[in-house]
Amino acid sequence: MGEEIRITAADGGTFAGYLALPAGKPAPGLIVLPEIFNSNAHIRSVTDGYAADGFVALAPDVFWRQEAGSYLPYTDEGRAKAYALRAKLDNDQFTRDLGDAIAMLRARPDCNGKVGVMGFCLGGLLAWLAGTRLPIEAAVTYYGVQIDQYLGEADRLGCPLLMHFAENDPHVPPQTVAAIQARLGGLSKVSIHIYPGTEHGFNRQGYPPYNEAAATEARQRTIAHFRRLLS
Repeated sequence: MGEEIRITAADGGTFAGYLALPAGKPAPGLIVLPEIFNSNAHIRSVTDGYAADGFVALAPDVFWRQEAGSYLPYTDEGRAKAYALRAKLDNDQFTRDLGDAIAMLRARPDCNGKVGVMGFCLGGLLAWLAGTRLPIEAAVTYYGVQIDQYLGEADRLGCPLLMHFAENDPHVPPQTVAAIQARLGGLSKVSIHIYPGTEHGFNRQGYPPYNEAAATEARQRTIAHFRRLLS
């Protein structure tokens, strides 16, 4: 189990982050960015899991400027509120806030000074923006939405990137994945995997449409990616 800490933004505001620590320290830093449901109980369990595997793992409150502490359940009501908050989210502003979280994590004495960023759905887009705009050592996206709208930033990608996509994903349909592959597939620092028979959210253990085989394979690839680049 982790704890909630406060992160100071460049403009003086503070926001929450769920921090989970590994047994051995100092260790690599890892930011875990959530789906539109924000850093809820599921994302915190994911964060705990990466801490158990040797990372100083931090899941920030993505919607703190819209409505702090809105960690939402996977219900119709939760989804409706999530979409409402997402509509108010300024991607550019949160990316700057993310830079503040990364700097804080990197400076912690229990961090080895290297930081990776991973994200799911909305968090996948934000992890992509971290890779193109912020000083990080590695990035991973899980079925990141709207990345195709930011492919103009591909030349600015500053770190190795691992991308996971579901085969049957209405939020990131095959034509979108094809556009991403066409722009990024030839880059030596980018690795793209599509998981057959899966849907958006296949990593969401305990909730449909969880796919154990795909989630396990993607997680193994993710840990190998981060250990190679952050150790």
